[in-house]
Amino acid sequence: MSFNEMNTIENALRDHLVGKPVTAQSGMVAEETAEYIAGNRDLKWKYVHGENLVLYGKQPQDVFVDSWLKDALCRLNKPLAANPDLADEVIHRLRGVLLEAGYSGLIRANEIFQDWLLGRISMPLGKDGEHITIHLLDFDIPQNNHFVVSQQVQFTGTRDCYFDLVLYVNGLPLVVGEVKTPVRDAISWQDGAADFLGGQKHYWENQKAFFVPNLLCFASEGKTFYYGAIGARFKNWAPWHSTEDREEIPQDMRTVLKSAERLLHPKTLLEILQSFVVFSTVKQGEGKPSFKIKILPRYPQYEAAKAIVERVKTQDARQGLIWHFQGSGKSLLMLFAAQMLKADPDLKNPTVVVVVDRVDLDSQINSVFNNAAVKNVTPVKSCKALAKELKQDSRQILITTVFKFDEVEIDEHQTDGLNPRDNIIVLVDEAHRTQEGSLGEKMRWALPNAFFFGLTGTPISGLERNTFKLFGSPNDPGRYLNRYSYKQSIRDEATLPVKFEPRLVELRIDRETIDKEFEELAEQNNLSEEEKTFISQKAGKLAHLLKAPKRITAIADDISDHFKTHVEPKQFKGMVVVYDRDAVVQMYYLLCERLGKDAVEVVMNISQGTIEEETDENGKPKKIAPDWLKWQKLDLPVEKDDFKRWQGIDASPEVQEQLLDRYRDASDPLKVIVVTAKLLTGFDAPICYCMYLDKPLRDHTLLQAMCRTNRLYSDTKKHGLIIDYLGVFENVAKALDYDPKEIEGVVESVEAFKKLFPEAIGKCLEYFPGVDRTVEGYEGLIAAQDCLVGNEKKDAFAAQFNVLKRFWEAITPDPYLNAFRKDYRWLAQVYESIKPVGGLGSLLWESLGPETIKLIHEHTEIDRIRGDIDELIMDAESVFELTEEEKKKKAKKLNLSLMAKVRSKNDPRFEELGQRLERLKDKYEAGVLSSLDWLKELLDAARDMVRLENETHEEVIPDDKQALTEIFLEVKSDTTPQIIANVVGDIDQIVKVTRFDGWQSTHTGQKDIQKVLRQALFKYKLHKEQELFEKAYGYIKEHY
Repeated sequence: MSFNEMNTIENALRDHLVGKPVTAQSGMVAEETAEYIAGNRDLKWKYVHGENLVLYGKQPQDVFVDSWLKDALCRLNKPLAANPDLADEVIHRLRGVLLEAGYSGLIRANEIFQDWLLGRISMPLGKDGEHITIHLLDFDIPQNNHFVVSQQVQFTGTRDCYFDLVLYVNGLPLVVGEVKTPVRDAISWQDGAADFLGGQKHYWENQKAFFVPNLLCFASEGKTFYYGAIGARFKNWAPWHSTEDREEIPQDMRTVLKSAERLLHPKTLLEILQSFVVFSTVKQGEGKPSFKIKILPRYPQYEAAKAIVERVKTQDARQGLIWHFQGSGKSLLMLFAAQMLKADPDLKNPTVVVVVDRVDLDSQINSVFNNAAVKNVTPVKSCKALAKELKQDSRQILITTVFKFDEVEIDEHQTDGLNPRDNIIVLVDEAHRTQEGSLGEKMRWALPNAFFFGLTGTPISGLERNTFKLFGSPNDPGRYLNRYSYKQSIRDEATLPVKFEPRLVELRIDRETIDKEFEELAEQNNLSEEEKTFISQKAGKLAHLLKAPKRITAIADDISDHFKTHVEPKQFKGMVVVYDRDAVVQMYYLLCERLGKDAVEVVMNISQGTIEEETDENGKPKKIAPDWLKWQKLDLPVEKDDFKRWQGIDASPEVQEQLLDRYRDASDPLKVIVVTAKLLTGFDAPICYCMYLDKPLRDHTLLQAMCRTNRLYSDTKKHGLIIDYLGVFENVAKALDYDPKEIEGVVESVEAFKKLFPEAIGKCLEYFPGVDRTVEGYEGLIAAQDCLVGNEKKDAFAAQFNVLKRFWEAITPDPYLNAFRKDYRWLAQVYESIKPVGGLGSLLWESLGPETIKLIHEHTEIDRIRGDIDELIMDAESVFELTEEEKKKKAKKLNLSLMAKVRSKNDPRFEELGQRLERLKDKYEAGVLSSLDWLKELLDAARDMVRLENETHEEVIPDDKQALTEIFLEVKSDTTPQIIANVVGDIDQIVKVTRFDGWQSTHTGQKDIQKVLRQALFKYKLHKEQELFEKAYGYIKEHY
């Protein structure tokens, strides 16, 4: 007894679909008694062996089983039932479509036949030649269709062949499957798929006519199951599982049968055919013809779109969060959902609003919908146009940016907003960003009864910004409606793994020379100690070190060498991400020198306006673009033609899209794009293989950026690559982590804030007794300011308002706040009016800042760029191992040598600029190799810290701090007494700023206080004293 493909996987699939073993003697199940095992008991498959199809009139050269097709035409079309001969005319027309494949190609013929399948074609077969719509299938009542699975189906096209499995619906071959033996080594599903794609069989070429009605094809070797649309290359075939399958999926026959059970269910096939098939136009670049491809959904898109429609129909909640990882196809998901919503008769022709948060994403979404020729799509061009569409009760699919809600004025007395209809469905792309602040409030006020669905790959679970709170329903486990994780997308090969390769830049700062020359600069300009401190602090920021010309030049050299040896030979392209727009300009010209000007381009926001001294028609001088003036002052070598071209790219979405099409074109000389903020989200260019990252990104922004490289492309692209010049990779694990308990805790805190909000706003209003808040203009503002005489009272009000502001930001855009909106807006304006204006500001910095930065740059050297650091591959396994390490707080430590020793100066009133820079450099390099988050927190905390290495005299500790001081004295070391007052002072100040009334009763409040306490202790190297922490926290909880 031996195993082969027929008696194993082929027969197993047949029996599984039919629901009962098929006897070899009968060769068919004539009666429709087999229940399809995945539910829907009244949907049944029949079985007829291929050699028995002749009994129903099918000959080897026939594509259709004419008798079944004619029966369906008469059953589903009343005029044809009255005159069955008319059905032959329809079949004749359908055969004509089959011939189209030889003239216009298989994809075009398949697209034409799709219109027939969806009931979009009419013929003059009614009474007196009246046109009637021809229905080949019944989507409303699936039981009215005839489902048959057949095996070893003979077809004679350009040559004779036998298809392993064919699924007929009403006599139309909608599904074809090829299987291979599971017991031979080196055989995979790709061998089955190869029969369609090429080789000797090459079904899509040699048997074109048979695939004109085709919905999908599948292939299996008995271990895995993949499906694809006609014309799809290997990389576009996909598995079909469930988003509930979180863990690794075994490769065996049971997995294959479960996949077939899910995908090949009669109802699933009809749903995919009706709402999930897209014929999209692909542009190849300038001067090249476009072509069409057929797109089918992946199972996460199918599940999520159905979940959205089901929620709208059941109305058990009016929101939902779709959490699908970056690169898994959220744009197509929205397209599928919009088509389903528009096609469902129960929803009474709803309005679908697709909302994005960036102009480039707006262009991309419009491109996806337009290329797919989706009907009834209206791109909204302005705020007024959006308001007009909503007020006029448009039933279109509206595509807009969230910023077009900016001009909406909230009227607390108008509860109907712009349109109170309850069948408006809002699909919000990148939901973590689009709903922050007033824009989210305005959107929800404008559409008070709409459904809001957030789609994101990187939800935020913070207090003030929380995607789960805004879109997640408490009825949904985990507060998400559907989730498709990074691990699942890698497992399914929907996205590629991403490899991080740290290449860290070692700096050497000549501190003594900087000190000396800065003192000379300060003396020449008669700077006071306060002014010197202001300049040194501002010049000593990390940004200025990152943009040091010698550092940027060294990185440009490294990028050029790496690109020429590792990226260009593979015919891939790259993206360079730098700190800010100044760095973009620097990097652009450096890379142009090394790679050629045709190979490099810039995409960034840039100020519009002239760069020449010109006058308008009235003789007045035109405004010169601020960026042009800025870069001239900074001595950046911006050429006029380049600046004007960058303006054009930024100002015109069409021009930008043309540029990006060139980038996507493998034959175009453009190979590298330099950016700082644009294109880090939503940009889809599968040819992008390598990102050179020199910007300290974190959390969701880092995840989104790295996923520009994780798109599937050619078979030679096995992963995306991040060349990491700042060591940001450790932030990835934290961003990927997901703690349902923490999310629920944050949401609970928000609910607690609602209860505290009335009291908080009341306390703020108590500062203004008798003030008429309806009085506008300077009279009303002066009346409010008169109630805040003296710094002490202003500070008290400011502290109370900051608590209120925090509540407001955490609760917004909840309609709960509508009743308080006017009072809050009034308080916010008063608060802004009493904030002090800085005495040392832009004038001093404009005068001496550039010269100070130049001084720093001249004395900052590059020792080397290290390429010997362990790489990290973010694949399905290691990413979760790293997440666990993060949970256990085990950071990866790497040694980095310190290249210069410095001597401290003993002036406690002012820290020399060189010393401040040296300390910044130390923590920069150490933080890069351990945790950038730690670095930033430590830099913030260390800003005003007294130097610990120099001994200071004991200070008298005030009585009101004595209890807390005693706790510290219990665990003091030899060095501790000198800093007790500083520790206590820090805790006192930090806790007073962080606390709010009732913080002890909220999860978030406790967490925030514990966090700042640990930061304070860490500052003085006391963070390992757990007993100290517990006693200090107990004291704070009791007394603050």
